[in-house]
Amino acid sequence: MIIYLTFNDTPSGIYSSQVIDVVKFFHAELKQSIKLVAFISLRGFFKNRKKIKQEMTDAFVVPMYPGIANWRVNKYFLSLVLRWYKVDKVIGRSVIATNLAMLSKAKKVIYDGRGAIGAEWREYSVVTHSTMLNEIDELERNAVINSHYRIAVSQQLVNYWHNHFNYKQENHVVIPCTINKQFEDLEISEKNVIQQRNKLGYQSEDIVMVYSGSVAAWQSFDMIINFATKMLHQNTNVKFLFLSDCNQLIAELIKAFPNHVNCFKVSVNEVPNILMACDYGLLIREDSITNQVASPVKFAEYLACGLRVIISPKLGDFSDTVQADQVGELYHFVKDITNSSIFQKQHIHNLAITKFSKNCFHNDFQSLITFS
Repeated sequence: MIIYLTFNDTPSGIYSSQVIDVVKFFHAELKQSIKLVAFISLRGFFKNRKKIKQEMTDAFVVPMYPGIANWRVNKYFLSLVLRWYKVDKVIGRSVIATNLAMLSKAKKVIYDGRGAIGAEWREYSVVTHSTMLNEIDELERNAVINSHYRIAVSQQLVNYWHNHFNYKQENHVVIPCTINKQFEDLEISEKNVIQQRNKLGYQSEDIVMVYSGSVAAWQSFDMIINFATKMLHQNTNVKFLFLSDCNQLIAELIKAFPNHVNCFKVSVNEVPNILMACDYGLLIREDSITNQVASPVKFAEYLACGLRVIISPKLGDFSDTVQADQVGELYHFVKDITNSSIFQKQHIHNLAITKFSKNCFHNDFQSLITFS
């Protein structure tokens, strides 16, 4: 039995595609007995537990001991869980989950490295608790060096481990954020694209650029807005769509270009069809350690919806991918922009399936089961 352990993660689109979908993949494709164990906050516990259980009925969702600085206290309950389920391996989806598994004497621990966590906490104030900030570097080092196997979301993250933690082993796999079946099964046809564009009120000559995601600090909204302003001044056919909350910067852009900018939120299930109706996806972020090692799932989702990606340099492994596969442009070099043909959209969608479906990494996921 393998446990996929999450700690202090709340249900979201990312949680669905990068946690629950992964566990389902182990079940369906790898025929591996695996259980999701989620320690979540007491705040909103029953609501969030219900959301997780709706997607994975056999998930074991328990309240974490209050206060993130008290994370170690959870070892007592986790130890019981490990013994009850006769667990062989724990995949820890975070630095703390991994350290908690080690502290609970799990037989084999796999660190699922999602980024440069200490740098992320400091660069974007993800965590401000002084005790946690003081110990996060050592906890991250312990997860990287002393786990038995590792998943990295990018080769750049592995390089970061080499440089910052003197990681010299090769017991790891690189698995970027992958797309779920909803994006894989998207049917991109001329009829569907035209229908969706009509629903959104876009004309055939419109060049639609879309941003889909959160308005968190690492999303670098000042850079996105500056780029949008430049493009809107250059070409009257350009339209911008933000599938996000409306922050002050977006509101000011809408005020300045009321007929060319729109912003609204939709359910997760509606996102693929809306993205399919657009021409370019925006992935513009500042040059920080967090972004240099990142693997934004939106990159794969944009491609799966047939979008060309406008991306900043040094964004994980993806800036190089855009240039190598000719599926977009670096944002500071953007000059000539055009509508996307159905052929382009279908080609990019198919490319996404061959690079970012979970089946593409079948052998890498399998190695998490078979390593000794």
